[in-house]
Amino acid sequence: MPDGISKVSIVISHGSLDEVYPGLIMANGARAEGIAANLFFTFFGLDVIHRARHDHIKVASVGNPGLHLATVVGGLPGMSSVMTHYLTHKMEQLDIPSIPEFVEMIADTGCGLYACKASADLFGLEKNDFIPQVDDIITVGEFYEKAAGGQIIFT
Repeated sequence: MPDGISKVSIVISHGSLDEVYPGLIMANGARAEGIAANLFFTFFGLDVIHRARHDHIKVASVGNPGLHLATVVGGLPGMSSVMTHYLTHKMEQLDIPSIPEFVEMIADTGCGLYACKASADLFGLEKNDFIPQVDDIITVGEFYEKAAGGQIIFT
């Protein structure tokens, strides 16, 4: 791919279902096209690779303009769970894997998975808090080294 993109590094900084999937889909698509890819998880995006949280990612229903709900409706008890159930059901119908399955599948293609050191330190997390597919906890400088020569995408 001499004239195209040869490497992407995707930053996942949010922890809600609707903000995680775009980065995973982009990483999966990159690998399918033979493009080298890295995923860098920071702040609440760390939930995607956290052993205890990665299969409990929900849709943020309050203040989410994409849901086209009034904030007061989005804030009703259980609304986040209802919207999460609805979207995961629709994704299952489209054969889109769950977040844990998707992350494992992407890692199996050779995509690098990295946790942000500053965020891990902020939340008191260590390597053993993350799923086994995480390659390492790295600094922003190390992320830039891995991203060198490629596109950096924020989701």
